[in-house]
Amino acid sequence: MINDLAARSKWLRQQVFEMSVRARQGHLASVLSEIEIIVALYYGGVLRCQPDDPDRDRVIVSKGHATMGLYPVLADFGYFPEAELIKYGTFGGLLRIFGNINIPGIDATTGSLGHGIGIACGYCIAAKHDNKNSRTFVILSEGEMYEGSVWESVLFASHHNLDNLIVILDRNHKIILGDTEDLLQLDPIAEKWESFGWATTTVDGHSYSELLMALADTNNQDKPSVIIANTIKGKGLSFMEGRPEWHYTNLTDELIEKARGELA
Repeated sequence: MINDLAARSKWLRQQVFEMSVRARQGHLASVLSEIEIIVALYYGGVLRCQPDDPDRDRVIVSKGHATMGLYPVLADFGYFPEAELIKYGTFGGLLRIFGNINIPGIDATTGSLGHGIGIACGYCIAAKHDNKNSRTFVILSEGEMYEGSVWESVLFASHHNLDNLIVILDRNHKIILGDTEDLLQLDPIAEKWESFGWATTTVDGHSYSELLMALADTNNQDKPSVIIANTIKGKGLSFMEGRPEWHYTNLTDELIEKARGELA
């Protein structure tokens, strides 16, 4: 299974790269750090994600600039035609640079950072009210932890025992201005979430065995869960890895060819 998931990661990196190249825009490095997280959720037996399932689980990419990581996966599951991937970011195309609820399979319009987890709380408390077993997963960027709205939602989720809410923190240490620990220190992250009443696990965000084990453990919690996934911004491209200046893509023709060779 791990080999199959690794192959899926390679496929997804190639897909989002070519989409970004065609559109000549996008936040590719931010997408590349979350690839294993997305693949684990959709192809690792974690989600109920068939488009015709009224009780399907929800996935919210709270860092809306990285929502494009979901698009090839949603096309693969039949939410919309694969032909839409070619029109990503173009006038008249379905797929926007930022996630939008007009796109089938996208459960929240995100881009104004820090709001994804609050929307997820709404989904989760509604599911409990309606006696549904659906869960909501949020991919949260660590830069969003600078936002007060995140901590308000964290308090709300704990108070209401939203055990159907799972946050995966894409901890790549980078925001557009640099390293989070230099700009405004976030550590100790796990202790902060625990103090707010959340079940907390820390994993290698590029390890399928660790991600899947942590995701399975969330089934046994009676409180909301956060998985702190240590990742590398720009994972898979040597010239992007760990470099905040690649927050927004601006690839030369030379780098495009270099990237294609590294992703092959």
